[in-house]
Order: sequence, then C-alpha cells, then structure tokens
Amino acid sequence: MSSVALFDHVGVVFSDLKQGGDFYRPLLATLGIRLMEDHTQPDGTGWLVFSTGAKESPFFVVAAGRPSFWSGPDQPARSPVHLAFRAPTRAAVDEFHVTGRNLGARNNGDPGVRRGRYYCAYLIDFDGNNIEAGVYA
Repeated sequence: MSSVALFDHVGVVFSDLKQGGDFYRPLLATLGIRLMEDHTQPDGTGWLVFSTGAKESPFFVVAAGRPSFWSGPDQPARSPVHLAFRAPTRAAVDEFHVTGRNLGARNNGDPGVRRGRYYCAYLIDFDGNNIEAGVYA
C-alpha cells in the first residue's frame, strides 16, 4: 500500500503580506520549511510559497489580496484558522515556539506531550491564527 499525503497545499490570506513573510519565513525555517517562491506585487498583495523543497512536496501559501474565489463580503483575518505543521524533532518544536514568541506571537500552549507520544506547541500569530508544530516522538 502506498502512502498518500492528506494535503497537496494549503493557502491562507493574511491581512499583510510583508508581515506574513517576516513572521513565517523564520518560524517555518525551524521546521526545515523555506520560502520557495515570492510573488509579491507592487501594491503589497500577492503570495509566498513555502515548502521543504523536495520534488512535488506539499506546500503552504501565505497570501494577501482578494483571491478569485472570494465573494463580495469575504475579508482576510476575519475567522482565524488552526494550522498544524509536522516537525522533524522535539527540539524543532521547542525552537519553533521560542522563535514564534520572539517574532511577537502569543503563547497558546507550551511545548509538551498532548496525546500519546505527540509532542507539540501552539502559538497565536498576528492575525489570530492558532499555529502548531508537532512530532510523534
């Protein structure tokens, strides 16, 4: 049986693309995820693509502006989301948490074991999103 990834990619529209890049670039680097593409437009809208860089690997999109699928009343940062990133080690979870706090994120759960052997930590980003990093170790 082959393994199947749950997602190919996830995109979230933030209130400010520069702030999103400045926050997620160093935060995701703690997990081995880096900026692969920068599509920032002159007006500050656009999107940033983060991934491990492995061929055809899942990716995360940080965006600002109005996606074509939005309807009239849709706006960024109106309903926070929960994003959980897989960490390679417990040390990476710890570094993710410290880095996020240093970048201005609020603590939403110190690093620790939550269920079984799942070790994780939680942060609230600048738009109120619950950001998690975790590893089964």
